Amino acid sequence: MVAGLSVRILVAEDDPGLRAVLSQGLEDHGFFVDAVTRGDDAIDQLRFYEYDVAILDWRMPGASGLDVVAWARKEKRPTRLLMLTARDTTADRIDGLDAGADDYLVKPFDFGELLARIRALQRRPPGTDSATLVRGGLELDPSRREVTAHGRAVHLSATEFNILELLMRRAPQVVDRNSIAQQAWRDETDPLGSNAIDVRLSRLRAKLPDAGVRIVTVRGSGYRLDPA
Repeated sequence: MVAGLSVRILVAEDDPGLRAVLSQGLEDHGFFVDAVTRGDDAIDQLRFYEYDVAILDWRMPGASGLDVVAWARKEKRPTRLLMLTARDTTADRIDGLDAGADDYLVKPFDFGELLARIRALQRRPPGTDSATLVRGGLELDPSRREVTAHGRAVHLSATEFNILELLMRRAPQVVDRNSIAQQAWRDETDPLGSNAIDVRLSRLRAKLPDAGVRIVTVRGSGYRLDPA
């Protein structure tokens, strides 16, 4: 049986190349796909048709992805909403989740991860908070901003939490220092050229001694979260 059979997806993305890749890739996996280039067109589609999942670019002409999410939640549309963002910043995530998005994915992304996110959204009731991340014995709740290791609370600073969330979302991929700076600091230039990132990673490692994961330094590339 085809994985996406009878599942209808709306793709709202103004980049023609990415829109074509998303549409074709999803159709190849058995999903029924409608695609639009503007946010106001996405609202029209959601007004007249029922979709299981809508994939919404953050920045579109006509209406932003955030505007589409806000409209869908105001109108109590049951569609699960996945935001696409160009930068993985805390402010973006907070705004998106507060508006009612179910999940978000950072560009560039692996198509396999997109499929996994869609499957996860299908298993969750619409409008719920972003799913808890689990790696080894470590659990991170993005909406409550809570971390536990084998059920034990782990107390992190805001910066440490943001770094850990990024590493967990990207695992087992390597995360470069620029991405960490964008994720964890309000001004991404502050930690670059200093040892601020290394200091934060050292403190974070010290707080996760028995979590079933370890933060690995990949020289010249960045950091990666591996099973312990």
